[in-house]
Formats: sequence, structure tokens, C-alpha cells
Amino acid sequence: MESVREKKAWATVMKGKRFLDAFRGIRIVVATTSHFVVHLFFAILSIVLGFYLNISEMEWIAIIFAIGFVIAAEAFNTAIEIDIDLTSPEYHPYARDTKDVAAGAVLIATFTAIIIGLIIFIPKVF
Repeated sequence: MESVREKKAWATVMKGKRFLDAFRGIRIVVATTSHFVVHLFFAILSIVLGFYLNISEMEWIAIIFAIGFVIAAEAFNTAIEIDIDLTSPEYHPYARDTKDVAAGAVLIATFTAIIIGLIIFIPKVF
């Protein structure tokens, strides 16, 4: 029978492992997503422009949220694609639909981020 102290120690170890597993997931997204480099480029460009154009705190919040929104959508899309490839290795129209919907979600997130960027940066540039 495990003591309370052993259970707490094991819980701490498992929390640390889950944290490391999350970083492993991020590495998988970066390694397997061809568009991730494009997202990262525009994220860095937005951050550089934000500093250069001295955007407000609320504008920073919107930019950071937009960047996170796109990257999170890409991560969910990657997870869905990995799962569909595992559960439906043969072609199936529903598997295709699922992948297309997930990719569409990334596109919606990207368009939203572009609109946020345009609303913030165009008035400052002109």
C-alpha cells in the first residue's frame, strides 16, 4: 500500500511529465506542419511592427491573441490530421471532410488574424 507521501510524489512526477509531453506536442506541430514557418514569420513580423509603430497595450493584446489563435488552430488541425490518419488509413469521404473542416478552421483563424493586423497597422502606417 502506498503512503500519502508516495502518492503526492508520484502526482508531482506525472504533472512534470504532462508538461514535458505538451512541449513534445509543440515540437510535433513545428516538425510536421509545413505552414508553421509562414505563421511564425508573420508572427515575428507583427511583433517587430508593433515595437516599431509603438502600438498600444490593447493593440498588443489583440496581436498576441491573434498569433496564439492561429498557432492553436494549427495545433488542433495537426492533432486531428494525425488522429484521422491513424483511425482511417484508407480513403473515406468523412475522413476527408474532417481534415478539410480542420484546415478550414485554420484558414478562418488566419483570416481573422490578418484582419486584426490590418485594423491595427494600416492607420499607423498611413
